[in-house]
Amino acid sequence: MKMDEFLKPENWLAPASGPRYLQLRRRLDQAIDSGLLQPDTPLPSEREIAALTDLSRVTVRKAIQALADDGAVVQRHGSGSFVASRPPRVEQSLSQLTSFTEDMARRGMETKALWLERGLFLPSPEEVVALGLSAGDSVSRLARLRMANERPMAIERASLPVDILPNPTLVQESLYAALDASGHRPVRAIQKITAINLDDRDADLLDVEPHTAGLKIERTSYLPEGRVVEFTRSIYRSDAYDFVAELRLSNSKGT
Repeated sequence: MKMDEFLKPENWLAPASGPRYLQLRRRLDQAIDSGLLQPDTPLPSEREIAALTDLSRVTVRKAIQALADDGAVVQRHGSGSFVASRPPRVEQSLSQLTSFTEDMARRGMETKALWLERGLFLPSPEEVVALGLSAGDSVSRLARLRMANERPMAIERASLPVDILPNPTLVQESLYAALDASGHRPVRAIQKITAINLDDRDADLLDVEPHTAGLKIERTSYLPEGRVVEFTRSIYRSDAYDFVAELRLSNSKGT
């Protein structure tokens, strides 16, 4: 389908579907998501979109500005508006306990970690509860910016009991590889996923605009005997990740 056909107002514009500029914003976003508008290609001009949609240029301008505010469009002074470059999306299964390094290696992507923090620290109240620590215990912390093919993908902040990881500086690329080598690799985990807006610091690390949508995942991992081995809080770029879970119907006869 060509853009002039895609933007015909009778195909998407409806009086009961909200403000016209938001309807146009959604339609343009659909064109981007479907690949009709490719990354780094220009949007039709305001004049062209107004003519194709029978909308005012003020309405068109508001729709494009909304796309720019969300990072879907880049406005270049004197050149117009362009579809923003988007990182390749990665599907990550929620039913398998794997490391970032293992996930990316399976996809043929080269990984890199930039260390933000690594060492032994006094635990926070949250870490004491999550790891089952006692008063006076220390905690091993690892905070890294995880990158794939030179693109920042996630911020990972892991906390572990000191007897599990006595020397955090020994961890190089993969934490799970280090735990596997010492006989402490977890066998199961509980994860909680929360939608967030990135604060200035995390947005800067992930190379996106502040307050961009992100995904926060808290993971508590366990050894075979049930002991907590790892408490990790990770921040993911929402434009780079799709988390997938396989669901099976129970044997119950209800719905």
